[in-house]
Amino acid sequence: MSVESKAWWQRPLRVIQPNLQVRDTDLIDPEQLAAQMKSMGANTIVFNVGGIYAWYPTKVPYHTVNEHLPASFDLLQAVIEECHKQDIRFIARLDFSKTEDSAYLSRPEWFARQLNGEPLVIGANRPGNWSLLMSTCINSAYRNEAVAIPVLEEILRGYDVDGIFFNAPGYVACHCEGCRRKYRSVYGRELPLDIKEFAADWASTCMRDNMDNLYTFIKQTRPEVPMILYYNLYKDNLFDRAQTTDMLCTEPQDILSLGHRHIPEFWKPALSIKLGRSLPERPAPFGIVHSSPGMDWRHTGLPPAEYRFWLSQIPAHGGSIWHSLTGIPETITDKRILDIVSEFNRNAAKVENYMEDAQTVAQVALMWTADPTAEGWADGLIARQILFDVLLLDQAKLERLQQYKALVIPEGMNYTEEFLAAITSYVHAGGQILVEGSIPERMELQSLLGISKDQYSSEYLMASYLRFEGDRNPLQKGLEQTELIAHRGRVIYTRPANTETQILATLVPPFSPMESVGAPPERASLAVSHTDIPLALRAASGEGHALYFPFSLSHLINEFKLDEHYQLLANAIDLALGEEKLLETTHYQGLQVTAFEKGTDMLVHLVNGAGRRPLSTELPLYDIQVKLRLNGRSVKTVRQLIGGEPLAYSVRQGMLHVEVPELQIWECLLIETGES
Repeated sequence: MSVESKAWWQRPLRVIQPNLQVRDTDLIDPEQLAAQMKSMGANTIVFNVGGIYAWYPTKVPYHTVNEHLPASFDLLQAVIEECHKQDIRFIARLDFSKTEDSAYLSRPEWFARQLNGEPLVIGANRPGNWSLLMSTCINSAYRNEAVAIPVLEEILRGYDVDGIFFNAPGYVACHCEGCRRKYRSVYGRELPLDIKEFAADWASTCMRDNMDNLYTFIKQTRPEVPMILYYNLYKDNLFDRAQTTDMLCTEPQDILSLGHRHIPEFWKPALSIKLGRSLPERPAPFGIVHSSPGMDWRHTGLPPAEYRFWLSQIPAHGGSIWHSLTGIPETITDKRILDIVSEFNRNAAKVENYMEDAQTVAQVALMWTADPTAEGWADGLIARQILFDVLLLDQAKLERLQQYKALVIPEGMNYTEEFLAAITSYVHAGGQILVEGSIPERMELQSLLGISKDQYSSEYLMASYLRFEGDRNPLQKGLEQTELIAHRGRVIYTRPANTETQILATLVPPFSPMESVGAPPERASLAVSHTDIPLALRAASGEGHALYFPFSLSHLINEFKLDEHYQLLANAIDLALGEEKLLETTHYQGLQVTAFEKGTDMLVHLVNGAGRRPLSTELPLYDIQVKLRLNGRSVKTVRQLIGGEPLAYSVRQGMLHVEVPELQIWECLLIETGES
């Protein structure tokens, strides 16, 4: 699609959302606010418009007006006009998930109900002179024809908004009569008393139906106005969300207020954007980053080094940044936030035109199962600077899989008939699969993995080891000085189906129960130092191979974070990619690497998250070696888009060699190439 034919929302965007506080309404100067957003690098603003409070003189019954609005002029109209003067697009933020308790007194049927029939009250114990907020039912008229649609009509017909965003649009567990009737209609049975027993797609179905209703109205009223919806790395049906909206956003919060033991994983923004990009031919997903270390601490900012690292992952993995700030610049008490957002947007602007329509060049795909096993593989792939995309089960068709050299299948994967047929054809055509853990007893799968049909699950093994087998074992690269690496967990006891299946690692069973592993040391020798129980098997099938770990490597990574487990994962990927590996970099703990292609140019992003999190200071990385396979192309120039400096390079045996002398937080290398 040419630039000229694109809608504004299909171009690169830098969004700032000042989360507005009603009591600060009289501090909003529309002209000044637009100028501030412009100076901070925004080309789009998300502004409160309706739902919980109307930020304009609404005529819709039960739509609570912000009582602090100025009487002398229409604040919403003025803000929109001033933003447009500054070439800033205006997205209207709406939130129909809750409303003031006054509506409940007249329309109690609109509200979500607990099992005992009581409504869901939000912030009942909140200090201060506030009315109560109550959760509305997603299937009620409030979120549809009674309030939401009339509000949309007022906004779309009365104001020149450029887009619509629904905050908190999701399903809240509800036992009201409306939900009971709908559940019976959809599933032919009663709504369970226990919310854990609700149908797996119930929440997504309710949200899809509600959003489809609102989306249809928007398009009938002003078809040029895009709608934006959330997707979630874990809970939502991504395909449902995509079918009922124009643009997608995700919110990988860095919630430090949960405490250090619960600190979000360093890859959360990266993986969230990868999931959104798995849908082809859609605008880059938004990554919403809150400036605060938690909603309970929303009036202060993240540590600057941590904040910059979190922000940088969004564009480096192919997303558009969406800053979420508590208040307007006058009310933001942590002024560091303003400087960081401004600096970051300047850097993002240097990169965005090169990244527009750029395509990932990952050679590895990870089946995303939204559980700890997939998390472990994602952790290892990112930590070891391996280029990868994520795929969902419904995306794992042969034509899609053939874009990748290797496919990682975590334990717990749903091996449907369609998926099994796809990966079988993929391997036969030359693909490489990596499979771990317990698998279904399916003859086709066992044959593909080169293992016997009989499988037995062990008890949870402690004090056990993985032993590398054979000379020059590719899985032992970088670990040549040790025969053993730590193992813990369950093992699937299996055997090679024939002599063609190669055994690369075996199990050393526990040498002691846990209560006696340390004393006395005189009895700490291995009871059995060698077995023929496989822990890594590799089998050829057609033109490709399957590598099977009959244990959970992802569990070891999640639980222990030992370097040898990361090295084993990296070696397994190297074995799958062989001599065709596209990109290699110096390994630094905390370094993230992504690569994209646009026309004949290549873009390599480097993001530095080195140090103990939450990052309190920036620890520069020095002398990062980048090696890129050129595949017959010649190099014209290599330069840093953010730093602005050209880089010296050399080409040896078809590989580009570049050294990045210093990396603070984020850099993007532009590699301009042509045909040799």
